Parts: sequence; C-alpha cells; structure tokens
Amino acid sequence: MTNKLRIIPLGGLGEVGKNMMAYEYDDEILIIDTGIMFPDNDMLGIDYIIPDFDYLLPNRDKVRGIVVTHGHEDHTGAIHHVLEKINAPIYATALTRGLLEVKLSRGGLLGKADLHTIQAGDSVDIGPFQVEFFHVCHSVPDAVGLGITTPAGLVVHTADYKFDPTPVDGWPTDFAKLAEFSSRGVMALLADSTNADKPGWTPSERMIDPAFDDVFGEAPGRIIVASFASLISRMQQVADAAERHGRKLAFVGYSMTENSKMALKLGYLDIPDETLVSLDQALKMPDDEVILMCTGSQGEPSSIMGRLSTGTNRRFSVKEGDTIVLSSHPIPGNEEGIYRTINRLFRRGANVIYEPLASVHVSGHASQDEMALMIHLVKPEYLIPIHGELRHLRQHAVIAQEAGMPEEKVKVAENGQIIEFVDGELTLGDRVPGGYIFVDGSRVGDVGPSVVREREALARDGVVLVSLVLDQGGRLIETPEIITRGFVYKHGADELLEAATQRAVEAVENSNGNIHDHVVQTLRSFLYNETKSRPMVLVTLSWV
Repeated sequence: MTNKLRIIPLGGLGEVGKNMMAYEYDDEILIIDTGIMFPDNDMLGIDYIIPDFDYLLPNRDKVRGIVVTHGHEDHTGAIHHVLEKINAPIYATALTRGLLEVKLSRGGLLGKADLHTIQAGDSVDIGPFQVEFFHVCHSVPDAVGLGITTPAGLVVHTADYKFDPTPVDGWPTDFAKLAEFSSRGVMALLADSTNADKPGWTPSERMIDPAFDDVFGEAPGRIIVASFASLISRMQQVADAAERHGRKLAFVGYSMTENSKMALKLGYLDIPDETLVSLDQALKMPDDEVILMCTGSQGEPSSIMGRLSTGTNRRFSVKEGDTIVLSSHPIPGNEEGIYRTINRLFRRGANVIYEPLASVHVSGHASQDEMALMIHLVKPEYLIPIHGELRHLRQHAVIAQEAGMPEEKVKVAENGQIIEFVDGELTLGDRVPGGYIFVDGSRVGDVGPSVVREREALARDGVVLVSLVLDQGGRLIETPEIITRGFVYKHGADELLEAATQRAVEAVENSNGNIHDHVVQTLRSFLYNETKSRPMVLVTLSWV
C-alpha cells in the first residue's frame, strides 16, 4: 500500500471564513472545523455561506471524526449542515463544546450529536490519526491547535493563534509543545495566514482594558457594546470594566444571552451576581448606570445593532447620549455595511466608538513576526498557508522564504486543491469542488451564483414586465401591457413606456415565429439606447 496522506481544503483557503479541512489516509477521513463565511455586499439576500463538502458525501462512511478547534462562527457555524449529512463523533474543548451545544439545540440536532470533550494536552486516536491537542492563544478561550500524527508523518495544524504574552485568561500559546513537535520532526505545518500583511506582533488583549476605561469613564449615558456572541473573553473584559465603573451589565439577544449563560455555568466567565442584570432591569435603571452588550459589530441588518441603526429594534431604541462601542475588526468585505451602520447610529444621536478612534479591539491572529516565530519553532519540512484570502496565503509564503524555507517547500493551495504526501514528498493532486454554498433562509444550495447575479442586476437596473395577449395565429389581440419595478418612476416615464409599447407591437409583427425572444431583444436594445440602463426584461405570452 502506498504511504499516502491526502489533505483536502474545503474552505478557508481563498477567503476569510468557512474554514474546513479534510485529512484522508487509507480510506479514513478526519474533518477539522466546519465554519461559515459572511456574504459580500453584492451577494444580495444571502444569509451566510458554507463550504462545499460534496466530496465528503459519497465518502461519509469513511469519516471517523470531526475536530472543532475553537468556538468562532468561521470554524463552527456550519456544524448543523454537516451533521445533517454526516454522522461522526465531534471532539472539542469544554467551552467550544458548550458553544456547539447552544448552536445545535437551536437547530434541533443536539440529540443526534455525538460530542466528546477534550482539553489541551489530551491525545485521541481517530482512525489512523493520533491527534494531540495543544493550547493556542486566540480571542476566544479554550482554543487549540493540533498535532496530527499519521502513518505518513507528523502534521501541525495551528488553527487560529497568536503569541499573546498577557492573554485575558492568563493562558498563552504552548511554546513547549511546539518545540516538542519540532524535535520529533514535522512533515508539514498548516498555519493561520489571516494577518500575513500586518507587520510586527499583534497587540495583547490587555490593551483593550485601558481603552474601555477611557471610553466608559467619559460616557454620559448608556453604553452599548457590540461584539461577536462567541467572543467570551470580550464579555469578561466588558464585565470587568462595568465593575470598575460602577455599572450594571445586561446581555442582549438570544445568542449573546445563551452563550454567556453557558460560559458562566462552565466557569469561563466570572461575573458577580450584583453586576449582571436582565435587559428588563437595565432598561428601568438610570442611563449612566448600565452597559448593554449585544451582537451586530459587523453591521448585519438582522442583528440588534443593525436594527438599532434603522430604528426597528423591538425592546429599545438608540437615544441621545448613548455611547456605542463596536469591539471588533471589520471582516473583509463587510466594511461598507459597517460604516453605513455607524453613520445611521450617529444620525440617531449616539456617539460611536470604533477603530481607529480607540483601541477597543485587537486581532486574535498572529502578525508577520509571530508567523516567522512559528516557523522557527516548528521547523517544518513543508509549509502550507491556510486561513486567508489568496493575498494572505501568498504573503505568508513570502514570510516563510524570508525565514529561510526553500521556495519549493512552501506550497500555496486553494479550496478544492488536493495536497498529497507520498513517502514524505508533497505533490498537488486533482481538484474537488471547493466553492461557495449559499444559505438563503431555509434554502441551502438552492441559490447559486447565477441567481445572485440576477438579484444584482435587478437591484442595479430593475425589471420590465411585458404581457402579450395573442390569438392562435400569433397576432396581438390587445395592446401590450408594460409594468416596471425599480426602473423608471421619474418625469418622462410615460413617454418612454409608450415608445416601448410601440416597439413591442412592432417586434411581434416582425418576429417570424419566435415572438418571446424577439420582443426581449428588441426591448433590451431600445431601453439601453434610451436610458443606458439594462433592466431585466421578462415577457409573458397568453394565447386565446
């Protein structure tokens, strides 16, 4: 039997988000992470994006386990979609498991899930893979990287990490374990590339505490902090700041509330009973005594912060004197939505604090010097950059070469590109599907790129609907009816539609049998010539 290890990136190599990796040896598969990605601004109507894991479906009986490295959405968000198709045990640390349970309970899949709690320092055999879990510092507690011993060699999979010497939970990345892996000989390092274009070191989470003190000390009224619902360490920092400034803290929204309850129960949050209050209690208190913490730091329209910006939140509204703190970095592609939300909040009378106005957030990902240090610590034979857009992966490759790795030992791959190790030598194999699966409400994969392009066209230029009533000989019985949406409403529309109606009549008369297509093409050309717009033209034919 050939000593072959296949690593199949199904997500996260080519974008920030939807991280998912499959390791395959001798017809047995290990899955690492099942994340989602936020849609770009031009992906109209799309709620989120999951990896294309069609490759795994005919091989679902070969899947021996799913390891989730930490609790962020870009590593956990697709778990219920995967479990609906693949039945395999899930391994996660206590906090990550708790976050998964909250997520799975909402989807009615908690009873089906075979969840196993592990902790940093554990070693678990999953099929032919011996997985050693080591602690990494990230912006959520209880995050782990993986040392995966396979018959083909040892692979170190960092997941998301940084080298923070003063983390909020007091638990830095495990340097000793990384050095131990190096002493055993590492065939390949798969390492986070998210901040490959950021020089130096990523600042410590502790930088946020004085920034919060400055902002909270000056806030005249309510303080509303927006962050991710899975960012447990940020919840602790806000709670600590609330205590220092004599304020009460209320968590707002289902995901934020449920995650905080779970983290308190497991001991990952330490908040005095007298500091924590319900939303109902907070809304009855003087404004200068409360802090509300909610979701929506990415400007998502359906989030609490998104609804507050548009005045559509049910429980409370923004008012003069509110200080709103957006405690997160914009995810690439979300900048426009975030700034639109900020502008709306200012318009409603709030004072909005966001980067770069104050250091109210630091990244949880390693920057360039930390990436170089990781390479020096692990001393891998090969480096495969993961977790990032192509520009991040390429820059990570440059960092590796500057750190002394030969160019041929650094391989940049993208989603769907199979990476094979045969007797320790890396080659790039065939490609499998690795694109986007759009989730639109309850529909998964039903909306494809062509539908999104149609939505974009409709949003940009509108639609023109043409109704034709014909006799059996193909002659018009009635004057064509033309209705527009999102196209023309201003002065001159009547004359334009009258002219379009006449063109439709002429197109029917000159169609030579193919009435539908001829009317569509005629009106498209006419409307573009008249307006320089390209509305979608839809023609219906009724025969009587």
